[in-house]
Amino acid sequence: MGRKNKYSKELKLSIVKRYLEGEGSTISLAKEINTAANIVSSWVKKYNAFGESAFDISHTNASYTKNFKKQVVLDYLNGGGSYDDLAIKYHIPSSSPIKNWVKLYNSHIELKDYIPGGEDIYMAKSRKVNKEERIEIVKYCLEHDMDYKTTAKLFETTYANVFNWVKKYKEKGEDGLGDKRGCRKGDEEVDEVTLLKRQLKQKEHELEMAQLELKLLKKLEEIKRRRSIEQANMKLNMKQSKKSAKKR
Repeated sequence: MGRKNKYSKELKLSIVKRYLEGEGSTISLAKEINTAANIVSSWVKKYNAFGESAFDISHTNASYTKNFKKQVVLDYLNGGGSYDDLAIKYHIPSSSPIKNWVKLYNSHIELKDYIPGGEDIYMAKSRKVNKEERIEIVKYCLEHDMDYKTTAKLFETTYANVFNWVKKYKEKGEDGLGDKRGCRKGDEEVDEVTLLKRQLKQKEHELEMAQLELKLLKKLEEIKRRRSIEQANMKLNMKQSKKSAKKR
């Protein structure tokens, strides 16, 4: 099954064309759809490179061999372009996997083949992932409609890890993704400023989760609405066909 898209092709084209026509900056347009300015910038780059086909939905996940990954990594390390530039050059839908491949390569961790439907991701050997990378993995997963399987493949970790990290992030925010070697002080043990910072961070996280839930609910409502329209059109077509048959 192909990767789900958070934003439709039509929306991306609308945002890009408005930007190119001077109707807004990447920052103002990004705020309208609650995303980051760098994402809008990446859409503009893709559109300039491939036109409207840049946003066509792929119904299959791409296969990335270890040799291909190494080629992309070396191209980046040799100054071949930014992550976004290389994503366009090598037809990779997001720059996030390239960032991950570079990290793995620089950490002397072997790059592996990624073939959809290949090795069982549930049994894949886990690797050590620091807090910063966990945050990046979780945010990638959330940005792609919680597609745990694809996220696990792209970042070369296990499905279970991604699932658990997303769950912890939803419950505790970034603090939930830290390692357990250090003991965090309780609220009653910290000063007032630290406590207020914690409370503010928790409120920001709750707001982020509420916005994510709202987006998912809106998407669900849109799917229901489309199905309702399709069913109504089918009934109308059936009635018209019956009327036509009676006239004959």
